[in-house]
Amino acid sequence: MTLTERERAMTPTPDPHAAEEDWGEQLFQAGLEFADNPEPRCPCILLLDTSGSMKGERLAALHDGLQAFRDELGKDPLASRRVEVAVVTFGGDVRTAQDFVTVEDFQPPALESGGLTPMAGAIQHTLDLLDVRKGQYKTNGVAYYRPWVFLITDGAPEGEPHDALRQAARRVREEEAANRVAFFAVGVEGADMARLAELSARRPLRLLGLRFVDLFVWLSRSTQQVAHSRVGDQVALPPVDWGTL
Repeated sequence: MTLTERERAMTPTPDPHAAEEDWGEQLFQAGLEFADNPEPRCPCILLLDTSGSMKGERLAALHDGLQAFRDELGKDPLASRRVEVAVVTFGGDVRTAQDFVTVEDFQPPALESGGLTPMAGAIQHTLDLLDVRKGQYKTNGVAYYRPWVFLITDGAPEGEPHDALRQAARRVREEEAANRVAFFAVGVEGADMARLAELSARRPLRLLGLRFVDLFVWLSRSTQQVAHSRVGDQVALPPVDWGTL
């Protein structure tokens, strides 16, 4: 027997049912989660640029903002059970740094900077993640508010096909037109605001300095107001004092 054959013999045979079992386990865990907390959900995905240009003071201030978001929402018992947070980062690659959890279980993930800015891929990944979560709500009979996606970046798309951002923007606008998502974009100093304006009918805001804490306190109060409303209601958001058009 050759070495290659020996190695092949020692390699476990893939289980064709493994993927189905993983999906079944996810549905089972989601069922337990919703049985323990049947409140309507207000899903919010934080889509965070962690590329090399965010290194240092910017990333530290962003992490402080995430802490403020958790602490502020944690003061509201109802919002703590209704608002769900997920974190997607993009810096070199795209990853789900935190899957959906209610605020009472949310711990801001450690953020590491590096690489280019695959923004379009991150947007597509975020919308896919949201589709999966909405499917879990529907399967378990859980009502949900219009989801929020909150993009924060200090740059422009890098390292992606030329038309990738256009495709992502088309998908965002289609989702918004159907009231399936509310997409917000915030540019840190150096961000390409013109490119961000392509993403949504809602104009992007430029963050004043590094006022991430103020931004996330605003986001917390906004999602609290949503969480205290009825599903489908229009909610007036607090005035913005942390950014400009």
